[in-house]
Amino acid sequence: MDFALRIVAWQASHGRHGLPWQHTQDPYRIWLSEIMLQQTQVTTVIPYYQRFLERFPDVATLAAADQEAVMPYWAGLGYYARARNLHRCAQTIMSDWDGRFPPTAEQIATLPGIGRSTAAAIAAFAYGERSPILDGNVKRVFTRHFGVEGEPTRREVEQRLWELADAQVAEAPGLNMATYTQGLMDLGATLCTRGKPDCTRCPVADTCIARRDGRQSELPTPKARKAIPERQTGMLILQRDGAILLEQRPSPGIWGGLWSLPEFEAGGDPAQAARQLGLEPTQRYELAAFAHTFTHYRLHIKPWYLPVSQAAAIAEPTTPQRWASLAELPSLALPAPIRKLLEGLLEAGLPE
Repeated sequence: MDFALRIVAWQASHGRHGLPWQHTQDPYRIWLSEIMLQQTQVTTVIPYYQRFLERFPDVATLAAADQEAVMPYWAGLGYYARARNLHRCAQTIMSDWDGRFPPTAEQIATLPGIGRSTAAAIAAFAYGERSPILDGNVKRVFTRHFGVEGEPTRREVEQRLWELADAQVAEAPGLNMATYTQGLMDLGATLCTRGKPDCTRCPVADTCIARRDGRQSELPTPKARKAIPERQTGMLILQRDGAILLEQRPSPGIWGGLWSLPEFEAGGDPAQAARQLGLEPTQRYELAAFAHTFTHYRLHIKPWYLPVSQAAAIAEPTTPQRWASLAELPSLALPAPIRKLLEGLLEAGLPE
């Protein structure tokens, strides 16, 4: 039996069937799930997906909303450019496609934030189009099964993988594309995993080159590791009359569009930094430092808690600011480490 047909047969009996975005051909719901699942685990995505749909049930509702209204429903998922592109994409669909999703993978791939593989997945699930996918999980399956050497992110290696992906579809003319696409995703996520592949249950183990040669741990070829740059920053938790001062991060950029804490140069004087914002500290408390790792660097954060009063000279803010009451914080779009920091401080009790 051909590779693709074996994947289909396996998915029907052993794949995942109860995920909330399955059993629909609505391209909006499929698109939302595909974007959320990029670099994020299924168990993390499910509650975000359900809350997002409750607030934005269709593309028109999402397009009509302000970006600031969208971000709280993404806060904590990370990779926030996905949310900004999601919003832009919805507006493009409304303005350029009369509110209807484009009908082909090629056209879907022209939309903001949608690459070739994601476009193919949407087209396969929504329209049954015979366009192969090649996300991270599928790359791992293909490199192992077909014995493809080299880092999958290199252009020539990725091109080889796309050729293999195209060939599997071409060799199975009666292929159910939705089931095959889901099967590849399920196989990579549940059996052909990065750390401990379960080859004994794999439907294509008998033709897998990596299993034959005992090279499951060598393929895909790991990417050469580079030292992660280290950066430092100070953060101010400024409290006045039971409210915390927040600043909106610029978009695009790290945490773009989210509300975060004012920052100042690491090692600087937090009281002076507060005065530069037009606020006079009445006390200052040094909090435990912590680190947060982004894709390209690790940020070391030194937070300070400062109750403040209004200073005589009010500085003109260079970024959007707001005083948020403690009751508002859970509903605001805060970066996950900032939310955790504030929640920990609130649980401990705010000193005066």
